[in-house]
Amino acid sequence: MAAFASAREFAMYRIIKILEPSQIDQLKQIAASTQFVDGRISNPANTAKQNMQLHDPQAYQKSSEIVRNAMLQSPEFHEFAFPTAMAPPLLTRYEPGMKYGVHGDAAYIQLPKGTVRSDLSCTVFLNDPAEYEGGALKVWLGEGSMEFKLQPGEAIVYPSNALHEVTEVTKGERLVAITFIESRVSDPFQRHMLFELGEIAALEGDKMAEENHMKLRFVRESLYRKWSSPG
Repeated sequence: MAAFASAREFAMYRIIKILEPSQIDQLKQIAASTQFVDGRISNPANTAKQNMQLHDPQAYQKSSEIVRNAMLQSPEFHEFAFPTAMAPPLLTRYEPGMKYGVHGDAAYIQLPKGTVRSDLSCTVFLNDPAEYEGGALKVWLGEGSMEFKLQPGEAIVYPSNALHEVTEVTKGERLVAITFIESRVSDPFQRHMLFELGEIAALEGDKMAEENHMKLRFVRESLYRKWSSPG
């Protein structure tokens, strides 16, 4: 991963280990044994999109449940994202020559049973970055950008209003799962501050006087109450 100076201050992103090896194997088996179609099937007008996505309904449901359940069982994901709704994760594949040009994600994701506001976008990497060339997720943050090619099972969660692209795959195959999260705290800065306060409480709490630790928790929960919306 390459980064520009002080990127984390602007990024408000998080890399989270989501999947266990057995879950990764399951997802790879599903991907190897089912049909993928042109990714523009879900948005024919999107000329920037050049990839393949899982199409079989049963395989989609099974793979989606594996990724979704793993994300919802991650305390770190909850502490960072404050999720209230999530689009079903979708397996996508990039073969040589495929890419996804610079774009911003739609503000709302239409689903059969309702709508999810996309506050956060998430890519879960499924195969080893050594297995393909190119295919980095490039995210623009402020005046700079960051590129991510993570290890299998790792996810990058970042604000959906950040411009991003998937660079062209020149060799091998890139396999990922993507999803979009609606957060109880829609503002990226507020969400990031709440996460940082939680991190301080968790990492430094036992070094504080109990009264100061209590005040820190009180401030965080007061801000969370003020900034959040009910799920």
